[in-house]
Amino acid sequence: MAIDNSQKKIVFGQILNPISDTECEFHKNGALVMRNSENGWIVDYVGDCEGVSVEGAQIIDLADRVIMPSFFDVHFHWVQDDVRTMPKAKLLEWLEKYTFPSERKFENEDYSKEKATFFFKRLARAGTLGGAVYSSIHEHALHHALEEVVGHFAIGNVQMTMNSPEFLTQTKEDAIELSNRMARQYGPRYALTPRFAIATDPETMLETGKVAKESNCFIQTHLSENEGEIDFVMEIYRNMPGFEDVKNYTDIYDRVGLLGPKTIMGHGIHLSEEELGVLARTQTAIAHCPTSNAPIEELGLGSGLFDFQKTNQAGVRWALASDIGGGPILSMFDVMRSFVEQNARAQVEATYVQALYRSTVAGAQVMGVEDIAGNLSVGKEANFIVLAPVSSSASSAEAVLTEVAERGRSERSDYDALPEKVFFRGEALFEA
Repeated sequence: MAIDNSQKKIVFGQILNPISDTECEFHKNGALVMRNSENGWIVDYVGDCEGVSVEGAQIIDLADRVIMPSFFDVHFHWVQDDVRTMPKAKLLEWLEKYTFPSERKFENEDYSKEKATFFFKRLARAGTLGGAVYSSIHEHALHHALEEVVGHFAIGNVQMTMNSPEFLTQTKEDAIELSNRMARQYGPRYALTPRFAIATDPETMLETGKVAKESNCFIQTHLSENEGEIDFVMEIYRNMPGFEDVKNYTDIYDRVGLLGPKTIMGHGIHLSEEELGVLARTQTAIAHCPTSNAPIEELGLGSGLFDFQKTNQAGVRWALASDIGGGPILSMFDVMRSFVEQNARAQVEATYVQALYRSTVAGAQVMGVEDIAGNLSVGKEANFIVLAPVSSSASSAEAVLTEVAERGRSERSDYDALPEKVFFRGEALFEA
């Protein structure tokens, strides 16, 4: 039976297709065949170009350019774009001095709308088409973000009911009403977002967590980013009725019912084996943010190095994230570079193949869309980015990715502009 190519697109180029922490397909003379479906263009074939029929198909010849899946970023604050490169200090001090005043600006609806349009165009330009996003406390900022974002994202307004500046503090009643209404309105596009246990009271977390789970929403918050934060959390909760015997930071979230397979904990650097066991049992995921956790001289907050080996051994899911604006650069290429280099300094083996997998497939798994996105396997959406050619000597996925990582080393903001083209469901979303 003859194959009808009239509903097909074929992209020729050097194709990277991440499979696992240790495997990434590399087709130096590759073809990506897409077929049209009711949900846009999906992958029909990926592999070597030899023998691929082009008759009647739309050809996109990218010659020797590099083609790879678009990124997932499972933890970042879109309302912190303006503080990405502000002087960094200890987490709580940085929040008070820079972050909270910046987020206050989003109470102005015109400002919020303008920033949403600007930010989410930049995000797509950088090749990120999925992930989990923190907004401000303001309802209109959440609506603006969801109107502008393209891809597989869940976004939530932060809850701040205690230990917060007056201009960003909600009453319990207002926080519960807003979150529950947004959960019912947006379902899985919404992420219930207690800022962290310091800023959100347990009653609010408990009440809104129930509705979020009933509405099939995501849940996201911060956990054990640095030791000062942990000490402050434990001091607060051990003086609260009903929490006097709380065992650890993770136990707080467990008691208020926030853990589960659709829950994403930002950072999780300083976790005990007992806490990792709870996260594994509840299938809660961790968003690892190497550029945000990096030393202060690298524009991070100096929180420490995430132990991914111990996390793997405990059976806890994790993926990479930028943590804008604790992280200074939007691009996941910078996050990948930082992940590899920080571990190398600690004499821990981490590869770019692993970093790519944790920025694509693992992120899709955390967001529950691994069946339709994350890499270029047959049947998935044709979501990919196109990069400038690499040297002819690059003959493996690791070599290609290492060379790409060098392109932003001298000026990290250059990573944001590496993609020459970005495709979502087979249609060009951006072209340089």
